Amino acid sequence: MEKQIEKLKSEKNAVILAHYYAPEEAQKVADFVGDSFYLAKVAKKTSADIIVFCGVFFMGESAKILNPDKKVIMPDLSADCPMAHMVKPGIIEELRNTYEDLAVVCYINSTAELKCQSDVCVTSSNAVTIVKSLPNKNIFFIPDRNLGRFVAEQVPEKNIIINDGCCPIHAAITKEQLQKTKSEHPDALVLSHPECEPEILSLADYIGSTSDIIEYANKTDKKEFIICTEEGVKYKLISDNPKKKFYFVSPSPCCRDMKFNTLENILSALEKEDKVVEIDEATRKAALLPLDRMLECVK
Repeated sequence: MEKQIEKLKSEKNAVILAHYYAPEEAQKVADFVGDSFYLAKVAKKTSADIIVFCGVFFMGESAKILNPDKKVIMPDLSADCPMAHMVKPGIIEELRNTYEDLAVVCYINSTAELKCQSDVCVTSSNAVTIVKSLPNKNIFFIPDRNLGRFVAEQVPEKNIIINDGCCPIHAAITKEQLQKTKSEHPDALVLSHPECEPEILSLADYIGSTSDIIEYANKTDKKEFIICTEEGVKYKLISDNPKKKFYFVSPSPCCRDMKFNTLENILSALEKEDKVVEIDEATRKAALLPLDRMLECVK
């Protein structure tokens, strides 16, 4: 199946992008593997005619927003991110009417509709840097409360209004699960994604985006780690560090939607080109502004 995918990719001038949370088999056949920020930059620069995005729907949307003239397809269009929708209707307009200088900062893990209503997008790897750089005192951070809280702690000079959304996968990691895993591996460092709840972050030795966690594990001399993020990142961690040990809490954090990106679905998407991401032009242009601003802020 891998050879069929490679053949079609070459014939159709296609590129495969895969998020770290996609299944190992998808990461193996991908041309580029990374977090949301890295893949957004790759999507913007690619010369391919077809982008196959192995992730969840908001990622495919972002690729299409950045590449209106390219065909963006997904292995499964039903792969979704619950957090991407977690903003109460009308709340953005309500807060803009309340605060004159409000900036709406939108985590890239959000729908195109929410991006349209935002001033700038961020990822977990650049949120602190971008929020610090904004001239606005008042920030409405959407949709993730945990990343919002983390940013607020790092940027105390801003009034950060936090939306009550979350990643169900990261939010499901409990203090009890982590403490049990720590008791089983007392020498392991805890590396946590900021989408986790505060009780998890308080126990972490390092907090960072998925790519930051990988970089930290690669550089440190430590040999054992408890990873508080989605289990798909284990493939990259082990590939880069075959002599190091990586543990996850039990049950292991698993995004079911990310696992829709199977080899069968990738091959079918390339063969049929039927799982196409479509966005109307008005929405695309409006959503492009905060994405472009993000890319400009962190060049």
